[in-house]
Formats: sequence, C-alpha cells, structure tokens
Amino acid sequence: MKTLTKASRDIAVLTSQDVAELAVRLEVDDYTDPFEGLNDWHLLRSLAFQRPEMVEPYLHLLDMVDGIEEEVSSIFCCGLNR
Repeated sequence: MKTLTKASRDIAVLTSQDVAELAVRLEVDDYTDPFEGLNDWHLLRSLAFQRPEMVEPYLHLLDMVDGIEEEVSSIFCCGLNR
C-alpha cells in the first residue's frame, strides 16, 4: 500500500479525492509496515488543522474527535486568525 507523505505531497494541493483515498487506507488498515499507517495518520491530522473542511467527514479516524472537534469548530466559526 502506498502512503502519501508531507515531504512528497504539499498539503495545499491535496484534493478531496486524495483525502478520501487517505481515509480509505486508514479505515482498511492493511499496511505492510506500521510506519505507513502512522504516516497517513499524521498527514490526516496535519490536514485537519490546515484544511479542516476537507477532513471533517473523517475525524473519527483520528481517534481524537473530542480534542480536535473544538479546534476545527473554532476555525470554521472564526477563521484561522483568531
């Protein structure tokens, strides 16, 4: 299974299709190496803070919905410049 990394893909250019594919990989959890899954999780987490609108349907995959939900909500409400 091929993972995306921040080094190889700029978060700003990821599409909703890229994020959906990332979410599917995390949901299936069929990685050949535990670090591949960890890299995908970190990428999704980075996306949650930088582009929260793209990650909202997949917050459950971060296993920190309560902690990040408040932050994402405040970004939607007030923007990044709070």
